[in-house]
Amino acid sequence: MSVNVYMVFNGNCEEAVGYYATVFGTEPPELSRFGDMPAEPGQDMPEEMKSRIMHANLNIHGSPVMFSDAMSEAPITVGQNINVTVLSDDLKKMESEFDQLAQDGTIHMELQETFWSSGYGIVEDKYGIVWMFNHDDGQTS
Repeated sequence: MSVNVYMVFNGNCEEAVGYYATVFGTEPPELSRFGDMPAEPGQDMPEEMKSRIMHANLNIHGSPVMFSDAMSEAPITVGQNINVTVLSDDLKKMESEFDQLAQDGTIHMELQETFWSSGYGIVEDKYGIVWMFNHDDGQTS
């Protein structure tokens, strides 16, 4: 189980990740783009989103730092673009933690199965902190 930082950008994630990789002397990351993910039936992705970054990961001084672009129709506010990500191989414990934060918070995405995880969800707690939960069954990166 680990807790990581997740930075979200408004379309300039690729530039930011390249900058941070240079600053911290890390290997350039693999970039997963929204256009690379499987299409959901009945949900057309805006053309401008296809080239945006869905996920990138850098190892900075031994700690994983993850990156993504926001959806074009839901831009983020700079200063509120850093989330806390909980990676856990214990789905039941993760569900309990998610539910507790959701009690007095706001669910942005129900905890659910995705193409990369058997459990992923986003919740904003009562203090305005956004938590991303991701079940790590050994298949995620």
